[in-house]
Amino acid sequence: MAHERSGWPKTLAEYVGYETLEAGEASRARMEIRPEHIAPNGFLQASVIIAMADMCCASGTFASVPEGASFTTIELKTNLISTARSGELICEAQRVHGGKTTQVWDASVTHTESGKRLALFRCTQLILYPK
Repeated sequence: MAHERSGWPKTLAEYVGYETLEAGEASRARMEIRPEHIAPNGFLQASVIIAMADMCCASGTFASVPEGASFTTIELKTNLISTARSGELICEAQRVHGGKTTQVWDASVTHTESGKRLALFRCTQLILYPK
């Protein structure tokens, strides 16, 4: 496995440079756009934005599931509105539903320097309880 090699990132968050700023019912994260995030067309790869939003929502979900429980994403949708080539991204996520078996999260990814919103994201998390 790649992560077993010395010097390789151990998680996707490490690989893309994702940093949690706050985790809870409202979560925030940041990430610098790096050259490896740029698609062949010269713009930010869409999957980087989606991964950032998913990780931000997951940080909040992880902080709020009952002890002993876990979760998995069962649905996600992203509207990509704009793009960037460099700079910093900020993601802000908010839990909009917190039920016993599911949570629904909304997130927004913004380019810090321009103030442009790059994406709107929504996901549903299934809460998994031990048997």
